[in-house]
Amino acid sequence: MPIPTGFTTPNRLSAKQRAFQQLQEWIIDGTLQPGEKLNDGELANALGVSRTPVREALQLLSVEGLVEMNPGVSTQVTQLNGEDIAKILPPLAALQSLAAETALPLMTARTIESLRHVNAEFGEALAKDDYHYALKLDEEFHGIVVELTENPYIANTISTFQAHVRRLFFHNSIILDEGSVEEHELIVQAFEQGNREELNRLVRRNWLRAIDAYQAKRENRQL
Repeated sequence: MPIPTGFTTPNRLSAKQRAFQQLQEWIIDGTLQPGEKLNDGELANALGVSRTPVREALQLLSVEGLVEMNPGVSTQVTQLNGEDIAKILPPLAALQSLAAETALPLMTARTIESLRHVNAEFGEALAKDDYHYALKLDEEFHGIVVELTENPYIANTISTFQAHVRRLFFHNSIILDEGSVEEHELIVQAFEQGNREELNRLVRRNWLRAIDAYQAKRENRQL
């Protein structure tokens, strides 16, 4: 099992949190490949922690669906199927829509300004074909709305789905394009106008459009 070296982790996190975040990142970006068997001893040595926080982190990753644990047999990274985009994005779109509706009465002019600033950076990143940075900015845009709700149940559930979205992105199943920039601006306008129905429709559409893009990409490959 190849383990990266030379990486850095925040010092203020507990050993379990550091192990969880690093392992999650390696699974998402493909450093740890789908189906790869995980050895808690090797991981502990690589992360500079004991086996206990690594095992606890693996259990959390199992709950997220990123790791499959078979006690007494093996622990491995779950397989990845691009078709899962059609299973992941609809519930995520519903949750993001709920977050937007919850945030609507709490929206301020300052937050609107922040959303527009992030969206402008998002557009610039796409124009430069810097898709990794664009993905972070897309998450930041929607994260501003989620944070405004001050609802940890919504935020934590969305966070789990987002991990799978990032993983699909790194495995070329999530496609970002300039159409999202325009949709983000329309979402901001719906917030400004206090239009709950339009906000709901736009947020859902913004998330579900990736399914159409993925399916179109597959069809083009088959032609």
